[in-house]
Amino acid sequence: MKNPSDERMKELLHTKKRIAVVGLSDNPERTSYMVSEAMQKAGYTIIPVNPRVDKVLGEKAYPSLLDIEGEVDLVNVFRRSEFLPEIARDTVKAGIGVFWSQLGVVNEEAYNYLQAHGVETVMDRCIKVEHAKFK
Repeated sequence: MKNPSDERMKELLHTKKRIAVVGLSDNPERTSYMVSEAMQKAGYTIIPVNPRVDKVLGEKAYPSLLDIEGEVDLVNVFRRSEFLPEIARDTVKAGIGVFWSQLGVVNEEAYNYLQAHGVETVMDRCIKVEHAKFK
C-alpha cells in the first residue's frame, strides 16, 4: 500500500470540496464529528453517511454512499478497517474518484480493489491533520 505524495494530497485537498464522510457520528465528542466540523469550517461541504442519524452538522445524512444525491469529490472513512472492502465497492459503484481512510484504518483488500478501479487512495492519514499541513 502506497499513499500519494504530499504534493498530490495537497492538490486533492485544494480541489476536492464535497466530502462524503462514512461513519460520521452526531456525537460532538467523537473524532469523526470534530474532524468533519473542522473541515466544514474550512469551507468543505460535508455529506454525512450513517444509517442511524438524520442530520449531522446541519447536513442531511444518507444511509450509504449509493443514496447520496449529486456528485461527491472524496469519501472520508471513519469505520473500522474490516468495513473498508464494502465501502470501497460502494465508492466505485457511486463513481467517486478519491477514497481516504482515517488514522489506523487500513485494509489491503480494499486498497487493491480501489487501485484496480482507478480510485485514488489515501489510507491511515487524518484528513484534518493533512489539511492543516497544506494551508
